Amino acid sequence: MPQILDEAAVLAALSGLDNWTGDVKQIRRTLTAPDFPTAIRIVDVIAVAAEDMNHHPDIDIRWRTLHIALSTHDAGGVTSLDVELATDIDAIARQHGAK
Repeated sequence: MPQILDEAAVLAALSGLDNWTGDVKQIRRTLTAPDFPTAIRIVDVIAVAAEDMNHHPDIDIRWRTLHIALSTHDAGGVTSLDVELATDIDAIARQHGAK
């Protein structure tokens, strides 16, 4: 199991990610898709990436807005798995025109 990142490591990771915020417990991002069907497609692609990693985000869908939260629950906070999935989510968002 990956180790929990300390505050400095989380801040360093956040500085390299698009619009993510958070702390040692959880990192979060809100995405706005062009429309509702695109928002659902984004969730579908995130789901495949998450399943491949066996690391699943919390996603709240509100029309075309997605609120995403990442934490490695078994470890009790943010780990490298969360940073890796956040990086993938940023790429997915860009591919689908989400901001």
